[in-house]
Amino acid sequence: MTRLVLVGPPGAGKGTQAVALSERLSIPHISTGDLFRAHVGEQTPLGQEAKRYIDSGELVPDSVTNEMVRERLAEPDAKAGFLLDGFPRNTKQADVLGQMLVNAGTKLDAVIQLEVAEDVVVGRLLSRGRSDDKEDVIRRRQQVYRSETAPLLEYYGGILIAVDGVGEVGEVSTRVLDALRDRS
Repeated sequence: MTRLVLVGPPGAGKGTQAVALSERLSIPHISTGDLFRAHVGEQTPLGQEAKRYIDSGELVPDSVTNEMVRERLAEPDAKAGFLLDGFPRNTKQADVLGQMLVNAGTKLDAVIQLEVAEDVVVGRLLSRGRSDDKEDVIRRRQQVYRSETAPLLEYYGGILIAVDGVGEVGEVSTRVLDALRDRS
């Protein structure tokens, strides 16, 4: 069984690695962004609540995000393992995730940190050419990551695996899989 969380700054390649790793490990990739889009698209009560925040440019509250993740982890395909991407984002969400797993009689196997220097991440995001990828906005997102998400690195210290996130997709995936194998 493989229960993983993937963390790293915006632009580190979490989404790309999550897709590659979930295929290679045969576990579902669970992304909060995908959950938000699915719930909003299906107009579920949680989706309607999330949409109100998204439409006003605010962060979806932890309570809504937590419930979406709780529902998703209860689905049959996640019983044998999962890879979380974008959750938890802070230590409060990590506490909730921990309680969900305790209630399910299980725990996380590892938290994978993709390490990428800020200037590399900024360059990657600027090269995408998206309208919201302005350098000042990107650097602000990096600050938010450092203040809100980086504390997870200490929180998960005992199961944290830091991996160099720079390189071709396959190279980085192989580094992650090797690190997981070395850990077990």
